[in-house]
Amino acid sequence: MSRFSQFGNDLYSGRRSFNIVGRRRFWYAVSAVLVVVSLLGLFGRGLNFGIEFSGGTELRVLGVSQIDGYEQRAGDLVDENVPDRTTTVTLIGDDTVRVQTGEMEASQAEDLRADLAQEFSVPVESVTSSLVGPSWGESVTQRALIALVVFLLLVTVVLTLYFRTWKMAAAALVALVHDVLFTVGVYALLGIEVSPASVIGFLTILGYSIYDTIVVFDKVRENTEHALDTHRATYGEAANQAVNQTFVRSINTSIVALLPVLVILVIGVTLIGPGTLVDLAWALFIGIAVGTFSSIFIATPLLVHLREGEPAIRKHDATVAKRRARGEARAGRRAGDQPEEETAHDLVPVGGDVEDLGDAGRRETATVGTPAPARPAPSTAPQGRPLHPYAQRGPRNQPRRKPRG
Repeated sequence: MSRFSQFGNDLYSGRRSFNIVGRRRFWYAVSAVLVVVSLLGLFGRGLNFGIEFSGGTELRVLGVSQIDGYEQRAGDLVDENVPDRTTTVTLIGDDTVRVQTGEMEASQAEDLRADLAQEFSVPVESVTSSLVGPSWGESVTQRALIALVVFLLLVTVVLTLYFRTWKMAAAALVALVHDVLFTVGVYALLGIEVSPASVIGFLTILGYSIYDTIVVFDKVRENTEHALDTHRATYGEAANQAVNQTFVRSINTSIVALLPVLVILVIGVTLIGPGTLVDLAWALFIGIAVGTFSSIFIATPLLVHLREGEPAIRKHDATVAKRRARGEARAGRRAGDQPEEETAHDLVPVGGDVEDLGDAGRRETATVGTPAPARPAPSTAPQGRPLHPYAQRGPRNQPRRKPRG
């Protein structure tokens, strides 16, 4: 068995344990720092919305053979035709230059197409242009927000009915909001472009995060119900054991999910270039990573924090504490009742003689100095019904018959 498997077995059996619930204030602080940094990036730098949300013009130059200095060359042409525009020039694959800029007239777009074709030595037909209005991006945003609200409402209802407590649903929703805020904040800090594919990725990570949280909560419910019946562990201890028992499973699932996304992300950034696949991979990679963190270190500790104030949970924890105190007291009494062997030194005062003790002292000294007669060892033979004294004398003498004369 590998070390990691043995480590997982130790966590499940309880031989090893991470005190995640007990140190929940530390994890709250870590989560708060992440959220604050995300909010600073979100309101400080802002999101880099793609052309689908802000509106503008996108041109693509296909079949470029000389791509040296493509950003500067394309940017200069845009400034000549439509000055004072924010322009983004990226390379897609090995031979496609994408130019995204602000809105322009159709005639200006045609002039820019011709200039790009001449600059990169390609036919005009190899340069495509498309105008995107901001209304399309607004429509996508509204639908995404509606989908988010419906998703959160359904999650709240389902979790409340399944776990029979709204506090589990509240803890899961807090973890979801944490995941979305952190993912959006990373987008703002790194300047990653927000596209419709990114929005789809945001909605996808919500599903993954809630799935991982439900798996942990299901084990929490199982352990806590057993603890409430047996009174052997507090609510927090039972919940912490559930987190440890699902720890390795959560890590393994996350690694398996992150590896293909990471491969897509690396290939997209290095070979394919910006596009829908890369936008989706960015959202999935960040969301899965932070979703794993929240399901382990945020959701369950927050659930325990919410439920420890309930009268039934407080009474249960007090009962467990009293039982443990009684058990420790009994163990202490048993340890104190062990008889100690007496010696002659214990009976003679320090600095005194035997004669100073009088007759009682001499009797005690004699008793101690003279070995007591050995007691017969108890018989190991099975003890049955005691025999009558007459039967213990031996066999009865039978009378002899005299022959007849």
